[in-house]
Amino acid sequence: MPHTIVNPPTLPAPSGFSHAIAASDGSVHLAGQTALDAEMRIVPGGIVAQFRQAFSNLLAALVAAGGEPQDLVSVTIYLTDVEDYQAHGREIGRAWRELAGAHYPAMAGIGVTRLWQREAQIEIAGVAVLPGRA
Repeated sequence: MPHTIVNPPTLPAPSGFSHAIAASDGSVHLAGQTALDAEMRIVPGGIVAQFRQAFSNLLAALVAAGGEPQDLVSVTIYLTDVEDYQAHGREIGRAWRELAGAHYPAMAGIGVTRLWQREAQIEIAGVAVLPGRA
């Protein structure tokens, strides 16, 4: 069975990548999402607002692939300012729970010098496994 490309219409049209790939083994590989809004702009408001938008974008791709937040098995967060993220950890944790509940997959946070969009402070990628399809 071939893999399925998933590009939900609620996210900006991708160029040179796919928002998600649903593999025949039940895994869903979610492309890194920054805090781009529907107008293709990075949302203002700092790391918490950018986390909320980037994670919402990731979840939109997951839902379009037939999954839900509880299906996430791995999340990688790329950050241009690790200390800023850590300083806002409680707020980011609240945003996570509002969007995904109390399910926490395996995670990594990685500091980077910059992301694709210069204004982006965060990019979130993930992997999910859909129940009953693995």
